[in-house]
Amino acid sequence: MRNKNGIVFLTVIVTLLCVFYLSFTFIASRIEGQADEFARGTDGNVNYFKKQEYLDSLWNEPVFNFLGIKKFTYKEVKENELNLGLDLKGGMHVTLEVSPADIIIALSGDNEDPKFREAVKAAGEMQKESQAKFTTLFFNAFEELAPNTPLAEVFSTSANREKIGFDTPDKEVRKVIDAEVDGAMNRAYEIIKTRVDKFGVSQPNIQRIQGTGRIQIELPGVDNPSRVRKLLQGVAKLEFLEVFTPQEYGPYLDKINTLLVKRQKANEKLNGTAAEPEGTVAEGGQLFSDNVEETLSTDTTQGELFEGQTAQSDSAAQADSLMNALQSQMSDLYRLAKGGLSYEDRDTSKINRIFHDPEVKAILPPDMKFLWNMKPNEGQDGQLTNIYQLNVVKIGRGGKAPLTGEVVDDARHSFDEYGRPSVSMSMNVTGAREWKRLTGKNIGRQVAIVLDELVCTAPVVNQEIPSGSSEISGNFTVEEAKDLANILKAGKLPAPTRIVEEVVVGPSLGVQAQQQGIVSILVGLGLVVLFMVLYYAKGGFIANIALIINVFFIFGILAQFNAALTLPGIAGIVLTIGMSIDANVLIFERIREELRKDEKNLLNAIKLGYEKAFSTIFDSNLTTLLTGVFLYTFGSGPIKGFAVTLIIGIVCSFFSAVFITRVIVTWMTKKGNESNLSFVTPFSKRILSSSNFDFLSKRKTAYFSSAAVIIVGVVLIVTQGLNLGVDFEGGRTYVVQFSHDVVPSKMEVALKKNLGEAGLDIKTFGNSQTVKITTNYMVDDESTETDELVMSEVVKGIEAFTGDKFVANQEAVKEGTFMIPSTAKVGATIADDIAKASETAGVFSLIAIFIYIWVRFRRWRFGLGAVAALFHDSLVVFSAFAIARVLGFSFEIDQVFVAAILTIIGYSINDTVVVFDRVRENIQLGGEESHLKDLLNKSVNQTLNRTLITSFTTLLVVFILFLFGGEVLRGFSYALLVGIIVGTYSSIFVATPIVYDTTLLYHKQQAKKQKEKAA
Repeated sequence: MRNKNGIVFLTVIVTLLCVFYLSFTFIASRIEGQADEFARGTDGNVNYFKKQEYLDSLWNEPVFNFLGIKKFTYKEVKENELNLGLDLKGGMHVTLEVSPADIIIALSGDNEDPKFREAVKAAGEMQKESQAKFTTLFFNAFEELAPNTPLAEVFSTSANREKIGFDTPDKEVRKVIDAEVDGAMNRAYEIIKTRVDKFGVSQPNIQRIQGTGRIQIELPGVDNPSRVRKLLQGVAKLEFLEVFTPQEYGPYLDKINTLLVKRQKANEKLNGTAAEPEGTVAEGGQLFSDNVEETLSTDTTQGELFEGQTAQSDSAAQADSLMNALQSQMSDLYRLAKGGLSYEDRDTSKINRIFHDPEVKAILPPDMKFLWNMKPNEGQDGQLTNIYQLNVVKIGRGGKAPLTGEVVDDARHSFDEYGRPSVSMSMNVTGAREWKRLTGKNIGRQVAIVLDELVCTAPVVNQEIPSGSSEISGNFTVEEAKDLANILKAGKLPAPTRIVEEVVVGPSLGVQAQQQGIVSILVGLGLVVLFMVLYYAKGGFIANIALIINVFFIFGILAQFNAALTLPGIAGIVLTIGMSIDANVLIFERIREELRKDEKNLLNAIKLGYEKAFSTIFDSNLTTLLTGVFLYTFGSGPIKGFAVTLIIGIVCSFFSAVFITRVIVTWMTKKGNESNLSFVTPFSKRILSSSNFDFLSKRKTAYFSSAAVIIVGVVLIVTQGLNLGVDFEGGRTYVVQFSHDVVPSKMEVALKKNLGEAGLDIKTFGNSQTVKITTNYMVDDESTETDELVMSEVVKGIEAFTGDKFVANQEAVKEGTFMIPSTAKVGATIADDIAKASETAGVFSLIAIFIYIWVRFRRWRFGLGAVAALFHDSLVVFSAFAIARVLGFSFEIDQVFVAAILTIIGYSINDTVVVFDRVRENIQLGGEESHLKDLLNKSVNQTLNRTLITSFTTLLVVFILFLFGGEVLRGFSYALLVGIIVGTYSSIFVATPIVYDTTLLYHKQQAKKQKEKAA
């Protein structure tokens, strides 16, 4: 085998990388287990705050020494571990939409012109049905409603005077408004990102959805959704505050230190213990040094300490004694300081607790407040450290700032007289007047620019600024100057956000999903491994080695790419287990074919088997890969997670099945044709080895049968409808757990008293003690207040129906209570976008597959047959869902269902490509299209063994997924069960017959044209 050494080398490198990246996951799991033990009380429960304090203490400590080469801190370990999606870990997924309508209204100076307001409203309505930008829709609506009114009349305000005048043409106004709206979106993103970072969630995922005004946020482990909603939806709070000098705040810190030290000594005396000293003089920094001098002047002197000491050991002992004495005079406030009021990020929570202490607050004057810097300090090398500065700022009466962001007219990054990046800022008349007063009284002092209680920068005032136009200079990079300019402009344009999509998954459901996913993978893998050995003997062992390597690679690569493993992602792995066998089945069936021709020439059979199967494997994997790419491109949330895993699985399975197995086979056949390597067992020796069915003669029966199922399905869909989930209709869902069995139909009647005539669907969810409630009650109102109102009505209705009490934040359901561990909300607008994105993904997949098949097989009839079969498969799956609903099995149509449909498309085209590839090969071997029926029947029979085995193994793992994958994936796995069966059927009875019928029609037309031409 050529390139054997290269394949071995690449396999070893990928394996080592996977081991390296997966090792972080094991280390993180071990440390979190230790944290659980540390925080576990006598009652067996884990104290969350104690656990978090333990983990915080390790955040920047080395915890992983990789082969003695490099040490990794706990923070680096967490950054590199395999991420778990919210459905496996619990947490919160939120899609925020920045309101462009409010931005446009703000840009107009709150213009009350009726036509303007009507145009804004009309644009909002049009956006529900359009993918165009809101600004474009607004401009079109305004032009239609007020065709003779220039845009400048609406937007030429004092705030926009430098960009829009009364005579500015509409084209220029449009550019300005577009730029301002996009800028507001960017500012909203930066503000949300800062807030989430401040929230302290481990491994948050925040990203802008390109082409929209939406921001997608995932917060693993969050257990306080209401706090998150308030955090994300609050309007940016920008303030300008005076800063106290060390001389002004120092005495208060000394009083606080004295209080804390006295309290510490009192506790030690009460407990009969002495506190161990922490830290060193070097750690104390400037504040520590100041404290040392004060202690020396009151307790002892350096001269007294070292006078007359000749032995170095005695000096060291007395130095230690002094150190202990000094340490005992310091609280965390001074001991943890790293110079000035700077602290490591792991210690900030301890400092926060100090300043929230009621006795400490009583010491401080009412106008003194402590705020952290937004970014960590820079080190001597210019790189950011893990140390944050604490600023002492002055606030006005009632906690109000003397100047807020509303007065900022404009801000942009520029360069100062020395060519350094800076920020130019201008204020309105009111702001300029107050800015003059504030800068005039603080010459030589700092003024802090604060966003959402975090200090962005605190420049020193060089002179009084009377005009309101200022330049803020400092040690900025260009990017930092741009960020600061964006922050300053955040106060000018309020960009309210609303939650248009929200999913909350409780930790208990996450753990349950993990267990279900692991069981699905292990059982599915075990059954496939067993079947392959029973059917292909030692060849089956080889395929199983490749399969296990494939699964290992998938997990390792997910960790390397820092991708999140989700429940649909686990479904992708389970599906990959079934589909990855396909390549080995193709190869082994080819080898068996060659061995039937010449049993003694094993090496030649292996060589030809791999060569002949390669193009088929390549084509089938590439077409499936295309569907995965479109899933990822147009999908979101669970679809994206599934697509990532599917794409990685396809690439890994191709490499392991084609190349790794070849290396193993080459090694096992070192003895040549005498090697003891078999691909046949007594069980599989005679199965379908020489089938000769006339499939094409049954094509009309197949057409009729398919049409009958599809027609029944379409009628049921039109008359009964499908069970559309909130992904496509919009609405809210609640998963409710009880300590006893409940009857959904009776609960539905009871809840209608609270929710009126709104759409309501209640069904069991996994077991008879858990239900899923879906309602479109007040679906058009996406405000947080409405979310809370709907939740309240649902809770009241359940309490009235069951007599149980709703309890939040408990680990398990107790007698007489119920809990809601998972909620979801999808707004009407985003539901429409999800539906359109799903349609786009499906259409693009079909077009791409048609073009690829046409080009690859050089006949448009092959492309038409393939796409017709895919349409057929999709329609049958929809029909199966409609029929199941009539029979009482109501599977939900949601985003995961879309992933299932596109996966079926990829799987079905796999089967079809295998048949078509054999047809092409037989034509190349001398088959004549005039005997097309025989040629097609022969090709289907030759590939029948492979088709049925692959379908069986894939069905096996999908059936396991259906049984053990949990309620979330029940509809997904049902769709795949139907899709795999119908996909296998359509490759034989739809795709191939359509190629035959269209070819006959094509030849008749060609013959007719030739006759007409001859005549």
